[in-house]
Amino acid sequence: MSRLKFRRMVECIFGLLAGFLLLSMAGCASSGPVQPGRPATALPGGKVCGWWYESFRIDWPRGKAPAWSMDLLIAHRVVKPVLKLYGKDISLWRFHRRAARDKVGHQFSFIFYTTASHAREIYGAIESSPVLRQLKAKGLIAQVITDDTQKIGRPNIQDTSDPIWSLPLQKAWPYFIMGVSQTWLDLISQYANGARDKPRTLSEMETFYQKIDQQVGTAWRNEGGHAFLHHLNALFGYGPLNVTVRRKVELQF
Repeated sequence: MSRLKFRRMVECIFGLLAGFLLLSMAGCASSGPVQPGRPATALPGGKVCGWWYESFRIDWPRGKAPAWSMDLLIAHRVVKPVLKLYGKDISLWRFHRRAARDKVGHQFSFIFYTTASHAREIYGAIESSPVLRQLKAKGLIAQVITDDTQKIGRPNIQDTSDPIWSLPLQKAWPYFIMGVSQTWLDLISQYANGARDKPRTLSEMETFYQKIDQQVGTAWRNEGGHAFLHHLNALFGYGPLNVTVRRKVELQF
């Protein structure tokens, strides 16, 4: 292995260790740190946590492509302000994006791990977002779906991971995807903050985030291979990887 590859691998490993250290300092609703793979029911202090979804069904007219830039607008203008307010009360979180011509359609989800009481507060803060109200009033968001906070249906760290994975991977994966979601949101924020003309109306926001979506997409296309895939490969020691296609999903406009 060349010196450059070795140095990059060491840097990647130290970066991951630093990330896990920061995560371990964040507790679940002041009830102690959440450790990878540790069930919520075992947390001290009697504060039981669980996974919660806030899903936004986005209008997707027939004959048109999904408005992917709406995901960025919601993440930056609706969810990020709430993360600033309640980030200390959330142990883990991530985004999920999907679009298919089925009963769900185009849906953007904010998924987070906290107590039921904090989930209610977070749901309330999101629902009170002025931007979200505008999006719903204009019909750009067809429906907002939340979980019933009277019960905790997903108490374990692995409960929102793919069940076909091995259990150790199910328990470890939420930490990985949180870092990915943070990176994606930070890219959006940096491009938005660096823009010369800031949007003032909802129509301007739609155009604005279409441009931000293009910029983020360009960064992924031109730099993602090295910044993300290469360093992920290095972290796992450049070992072989089996790629399995489970199903083919085609977007029908």
